[in-house]
Amino acid sequence: MGVFLNVGMIIISIALIASVVLQSKGAGLGGLAGGEAGGFFSARRGIEKTLFRITIILSVVFFIMAIAIVLFTG
Repeated sequence: MGVFLNVGMIIISIALIASVVLQSKGAGLGGLAGGEAGGFFSARRGIEKTLFRITIILSVVFFIMAIAIVLFTG
C-alpha cells in the first residue's frame, strides 16, 4: 500500500508543479493583448478558470495523500 501511495504522490506532485507553472506563464501573456499588467484582481475565464480549479483540486489531493502516507507508514 505504501508503494502505491508514494507513486501516487509523485504523480500528483508533478501534475501540481505543471499546473502552477502553466498559470504563471499565462499571467505574463495578458500584456500582449492589451490587458492590465498590474491589476490585483482579474476575472478568470475559459482555460484560466479550468486551470485554477485543477490546481486547487490537485493541491487538496496532495494534502490528503501526504496525510495518508504519514498515517499508513508512520
